[in-house]
Amino acid sequence: MEYAIKVENLTKIFGDRKAVDNLSFAIKPGQIFGFLGPNGSGKSTTIRMLCGILTPTSGKGTVLGIDLKDGEKIKQHIGYMSQKFSLYEDLTVRENMRFYGGVYGLKGKKLEERYRYLLDLTGLGDREEQLAGTLSGGWKQRLALACALLHEPQLLFLDEPTAGVDPLSRRIFWQLIHRLAEEGVTILVTTHYMDEAEQCDVLGFIFQGRLLDFGAPAEIKARHGGQSVEDIFINFVAGQEAKAGESR
Repeated sequence: MEYAIKVENLTKIFGDRKAVDNLSFAIKPGQIFGFLGPNGSGKSTTIRMLCGILTPTSGKGTVLGIDLKDGEKIKQHIGYMSQKFSLYEDLTVRENMRFYGGVYGLKGKKLEERYRYLLDLTGLGDREEQLAGTLSGGWKQRLALACALLHEPQLLFLDEPTAGVDPLSRRIFWQLIHRLAEEGVTILVTTHYMDEAEQCDVLGFIFQGRLLDFGAPAEIKARHGGQSVEDIFINFVAGQEAKAGESR
């Protein structure tokens, strides 16, 4: 498989609004792709198409070699973790993980192996019997990550996974992300923290549904006179908003 994600002229229209406008990019297996853009820029709509939840209006693409039209098959091979903690707060760490393992069809020895591996990976081993609702924000995100990884997805979607957690928890979480990438998992992550964006292999800037720039952080910074990723991001948004204002 040459590309874990490949899209060409991907477009999604809702009524008279073009939420995603002719996106084209490709991500290789094992890469960490930072998908950057302000709220309402088209990130979530793009991700929902890549996850097989939304059907594109036009364009084409593949996820793990599977055509975007085959959304149900895509869902079997990907993991997804949202910014908002969405597991069962009145269940323990163990109960949450075993419940989601069952949802993914895992049982017996296979479920036990994945459960123990992920407890070790995320450091949750000492918290097996703790109610999820009593965990801190950083530990909740580790639990959510563990549940998203139970079925060994080849591609992981992380939607602002560290929003609202403390700096140490963010650092630990990114250490987990890099370890997963080293093991061959492809990761698409959205973030508003530019220090996190700098850690990605590839970045894509999206605004008003259009891809404004794409490439390795060093390549993008070189194209913009050595500015920081944060300055480039801010200038992109300010420039596009100014253009939008002029056209009104």
